Amino acid sequence: MKKVFIDGSAGTTGLRIFERLQGRKDLELIVLSEAERKNDLSRARALNAADVAILCLPDAAAREAVSMIENPETVVLDTSTAHRTAPGWVYGFPELSKERAEAVRTAKRIAVPGCHASGFIALTAPLTAAGILPPATALSCFSLTGYSGGGKKMIAEYEADPKPALFHAPRQYALGQAHKHLPEMAAESGLPAPVFCPVVGDFYSGMQVTVPLFAAACAPGTTPEKIADVYRKIYTGPVVTFAEALDENGFLSAASMAGKDSMKVSVSGNDERMLLLAVYDNLGKGASGAALQCLNMVLGAEPTQGLCL
Repeated sequence: MKKVFIDGSAGTTGLRIFERLQGRKDLELIVLSEAERKNDLSRARALNAADVAILCLPDAAAREAVSMIENPETVVLDTSTAHRTAPGWVYGFPELSKERAEAVRTAKRIAVPGCHASGFIALTAPLTAAGILPPATALSCFSLTGYSGGGKKMIAEYEADPKPALFHAPRQYALGQAHKHLPEMAAESGLPAPVFCPVVGDFYSGMQVTVPLFAAACAPGTTPEKIADVYRKIYTGPVVTFAEALDENGFLSAASMAGKDSMKVSVSGNDERMLLLAVYDNLGKGASGAALQCLNMVLGAEPTQGLCL
């Protein structure tokens, strides 16, 4: 039976992963007391005793945790931003290719993708690989997310009674174009970092990522159907699937995949202007669901075990 330790199990992502794993019969959870989880010696023992250590920590603390690991057999899944573009780490989005899936299964260091980044990369990386998007293509990206993506502090702000009046309307953020997901978005898509417009809304969870695209910026002959063909071939499920259409009566809700660990991608528009679209849950395929999928693959279990699809 494999041993799993979640370092940072009190946070939003860590708690969600813990709740998903505590009933599993195929693994043993290493659990520290409240005092022990704040003690570096206790954490180090747990990290080195684990077959798989899942880090749900701020970036600096995640780097520190990795430095504590001396056991060469311990596999690390890091949900922070700290190692997503670091040498020697595998980016944990197995749907990108068979080679990526195999790398996730065999890696000792896996970086779990960021929530916003997951949609952008799912939409653009296959098009870069297919030659539809030239490597220097400059794009923009709009992403609408539920407030749970901001962690405990933001959840408390949105669920306060009463909450600030401005919280009732969508709020754009990261206006300075220095969002922490931009490096991985560039690295994994093979494109320059996009002009990024993230928006948080007054709903708990869910995410919609949109990449506007001019046909003139693509390889000659690019149409929505040609892009759809690329998505159909690569995203065959069960976690990421292509959908012919995502809207409902002309509207696309960011909460349409709330509560699920799967993602749907699509393309709409016409032969001149297109929208690349991805919908999923920021807490699912955008966080704990992605970590659980990677964990299953590392353990040799069914990749979808424990996922809500």
